[in-house]
Amino acid sequence: MRYRETEHLRVLIANERKDRLALVAPTVANLGHEVIASEIEVPDVGVVTAREQPDVALVGLGKSSEHALALIDEIVQEAACPVILLIHAPDPAFVKEASKRGIFAYITDAEVDDWQSAIDIVLRRFTEYHDLEGAFGRRAITERAKGILMERHSVDDADAFQMLRDESRRTNRKLADLAAAVVEGHQLLPKQPNIPSCVSASESSDRSNVAR
Repeated sequence: MRYRETEHLRVLIANERKDRLALVAPTVANLGHEVIASEIEVPDVGVVTAREQPDVALVGLGKSSEHALALIDEIVQEAACPVILLIHAPDPAFVKEASKRGIFAYITDAEVDDWQSAIDIVLRRFTEYHDLEGAFGRRAITERAKGILMERHSVDDADAFQMLRDESRRTNRKLADLAAAVVEGHQLLPKQPNIPSCVSASESSDRSNVAR
């Protein structure tokens, strides 16, 4: 995931209080960013996030902390952008709950001059987080692909990995893409029928009678 330049961002702001939205919007605009959506209702914010794909979201604490937490949940669930909590004054207990929902930082009304710095830091952290998440995901898929090859070809871990590397070079495909193809192809294959490992007692008796 490439780091997004922060000179002109598309920003979603959400708060259950319209008066707070009206105050935040011009502040965001003065920083050189575009407010693409102002949301109040929880059921709407997830849909708007998915549709508009904002670069960052600012969620304010209005009358109800539960409402603000629900807004955060909906935006984070879309995994489209980082969420910054906007509060009137420091509130460690609420910030702790919001962090459990997935916010990347919080800012206060009294620190408007620091908003841009906070946004810069958050976007970098969000990019690094997704890069790391992607690396772990690719590693897990490669391990699954190796396991499939080990089972199918009766080879060890090192040989399975070498098979992936050789095929990657031969086809000029990224190893991660090739591993994903192995896993997806394996999921589409029918399960092998169970083959009895031993002859049943009745079959053994029948064979003995025939031999006699």
